[in-house]
Amino acid sequence: QVQLVESGGGSVQAGGSLRLSCAAYGYTYSINCMGWFHQAPGKEREGVAAIYTGGGSTYYADSVKGRFTISQDFAKNTVYLQMNSLKPEDTAMYYCAAAPWCQGSLEEADFGYWGQGTQVTVSS
Repeated sequence: QVQLVESGGGSVQAGGSLRLSCAAYGYTYSINCMGWFHQAPGKEREGVAAIYTGGGSTYYADSVKGRFTISQDFAKNTVYLQMNSLKPEDTAMYYCAAAPWCQGSLEEADFGYWGQGTQVTVSS
């Protein structure tokens, strides 16, 4: 089993920045892909970014390209999501997710491990 623990959410004004962290525990050798998803009230959960932890390849949703950066600290089994130029429409619960492999897309069904989520609120 793999446990994912997110931190770093909060409230910020539009144009501000936040950094989310996700630490993986347990059978971390079984996962090579970690990602971030978000879910706004009344909407479906959507992929934001993912990283292949074995090689560093990254994937982003079009809506966050140029504003968000996913990175990792391999030694700490931790991935980060640096969010800059935040917009009110980025307001959502952000979930960390993990999978054995990155499929090159941000499909929820490809990820089998999930964190509890951390709230991000961006005010205008």
